[in-house]
Amino acid sequence: MSKLNIKSGLVEMAHGSGGRVSAVLIEELFVRHLGNELLSQGNDASAFEVPAGRMVISTDAHVVSPLFFPGGDIGSLSVHGTINDVVTSGAKPLCLSASFILEEGFPLAELEKIVLSMAEASSLAGVPIATGDTKVVERGKGDGVFISTTGIGLVPAGIHISGDRAEPGDAIISSGYIGDHGIAILSSRQGLEFGTQIQSDSAALHELVADMVEAVPDIHCLRDPTRGGLATTLNELCKQSSVGMQIREVDIAVRAEVRGACELLGLDPLYIANEGKMVCICSQKDADKLISVMQGHPLGRDATIIGEVVVDERQLVVMQTSFGGQRVVDWLAGEQLPRIC
Repeated sequence: MSKLNIKSGLVEMAHGSGGRVSAVLIEELFVRHLGNELLSQGNDASAFEVPAGRMVISTDAHVVSPLFFPGGDIGSLSVHGTINDVVTSGAKPLCLSASFILEEGFPLAELEKIVLSMAEASSLAGVPIATGDTKVVERGKGDGVFISTTGIGLVPAGIHISGDRAEPGDAIISSGYIGDHGIAILSSRQGLEFGTQIQSDSAALHELVADMVEAVPDIHCLRDPTRGGLATTLNELCKQSSVGMQIREVDIAVRAEVRGACELLGLDPLYIANEGKMVCICSQKDADKLISVMQGHPLGRDATIIGEVVVDERQLVVMQTSFGGQRVVDWLAGEQLPRIC
């Protein structure tokens, strides 16, 4: 069986044929770097044992452009993003699947960088990639690499976190600074300079959420504010729970560099994507305890209460501005930033 030329080779249509050349790509690149007990079973489906409990599953497609950006790349992003979707239910993530769509002519050296990044993110999170698939499309019919990942998790007994559980009087908590990921992508894509390099916040939040759930089992809602940003996430939760929300601009953490970039480009940081942040809604009586636990974790050290859930038949998010006025924070209309995850 021929050896894969990773240093100078390119993805070929034969790499997706399912034959000998495909087997070389899978063995010498994917299995070599992503290998684990589940993946090494070598079957079309991997078998694994799970404890009794309520299972959750989430899937996500990743088409970010550029593929490599400050603070991450499509590989680590595909692991972090799906883990974070799974843990919004309070679940412990068990394993992932990964599906690759490769464009003919894509450099194998860059593909290896992406796979190595996935392997590192998966290993650090302790969430193995259990199964996968690879397809190749003709040159010009893709954009280098697309990755779809699916995650499976187990919800502990007695935990029921859902977007329809927000109640009037609940506290709204943000785990930290918003907008970092979207602006990092934009600056990298367009070659923009904002005085300092803005890093993506891409990170797996399962350990932070596990600490939160252990401390406050009765968390009402969790949501990671990715596409559409904080504003769209809060509107989604309002609709699911048939409530309104009042938030305070002064309590929403935005880095000076992100705010400056948004002002320069005419963007609103409330609608900029994040990949390492969590929105939490809980009873007011649990809010201080939850904030303390979150701030004790590196990925939640900047957590703050940003507002409250209110009775509102219109299901509006209303923000008290830093100037003392109020404005409705509506759903994202159109597309503020393309291809950010």
